[in-house]
Amino acid sequence: MNTVPPLDLSQQYKLIQDEVSQAVQAVLASGRYIGGSIVEAFEQEFGQYIGVQETIACNSGTDALFLALRAFNIGPGDEVITTPFTFIATAEMISAVGATPVFVDIDPQTFNLDIEQIPNAITARTKAIIPVHLFGQSVDMTRLMVIAQSYHLAVIEDCAQATGASWQGQKVGSIGHIGCFSFFPTKNLGACGDGGAVTTQDPALAQSMRIIKEHGQASRYRSETIGINSRLDALQAAILRIKLRYLDTWNQQRQTLARRYHQLLDPLSEIITPQEIACGQSVWNQYTIRVQSTSDAVNSTLKPRDYLRNYLQEQGIGSMIYYPIPLHQQPVYQGLGYSAEQLPIVEAICQEVLSLPLFPELSSDQQDQVIYAIKEGLVQTLQL
Repeated sequence: MNTVPPLDLSQQYKLIQDEVSQAVQAVLASGRYIGGSIVEAFEQEFGQYIGVQETIACNSGTDALFLALRAFNIGPGDEVITTPFTFIATAEMISAVGATPVFVDIDPQTFNLDIEQIPNAITARTKAIIPVHLFGQSVDMTRLMVIAQSYHLAVIEDCAQATGASWQGQKVGSIGHIGCFSFFPTKNLGACGDGGAVTTQDPALAQSMRIIKEHGQASRYRSETIGINSRLDALQAAILRIKLRYLDTWNQQRQTLARRYHQLLDPLSEIITPQEIACGQSVWNQYTIRVQSTSDAVNSTLKPRDYLRNYLQEQGIGSMIYYPIPLHQQPVYQGLGYSAEQLPIVEAICQEVLSLPLFPELSSDQQDQVIYAIKEGLVQTLQL
């Protein structure tokens, strides 16, 4: 049996290993491992790619969110609107600065924030909105920015899964006031370890974040605020500079694979494929389907999604569930008191989502193997 992993980073490395080896050796020989010209060059190149004046490299996407919130002086007593359907880091950093996350339900087609529901969540304590461009697809930034401007709210884009995605031809991370990026290895632009960056058009915000990430120091040994240590290693910057040159090609390969998944899965009535909205261009960090419950499936112990995932695993097909527990149901946030009636879409979708293998090097034969296993698995589900 030929196995198909959900992700295979080794294949990507093989394509660029000579370039990476040379770049890493040059950094090691330089003796400059933190900061320096390599990090500065990456910041400049990444900023040009996103289309912003200012880029500040940092230790992780999580730190990027923290820096952005701190730059807006968001803290105790403040509220920040975001999605309950994402990785914990988004809400976690809101809590880390002392503010309260306010969860708004999602659109069932895109998995992103339901823009129509945002105004009802705004209070006198609301200071910002963090839209998450989930699975590589942009939030409707046109409508979101209109709402934010009407209420004088900051917009911090969580672009962790969407490097290279765009809305109306403009890269995510350049539309809101600050963009936050993760270079975790599984991202479209992934380092060989942790890494992140914040982007902005505002020099004052950029300067504030530079100070915070360097122990609050405006100059050496002169700390003006309580900061953190959040720096991107030169080794990671060197690797990211190489990968950045390939990013558009890799994203195009992801888009081709996603279109093929659409074509082959759309005829299956039990499957809902992810929808790309007209003004956005997704970069498909994940290809996430919904496996619907049907009246013919009478299995009382497993949801159809879970049975299908188990069947795929038996056939050597890897898959992932992002995310099985919405943020408002996490133990740490149950005290906020959200009910199922308030967030019905996300609670339903968390029982249905399944992310299929998707990475630039995935072959047509491997993709055919995934599709065949899904069809067979659905037949098995209906026979239970």
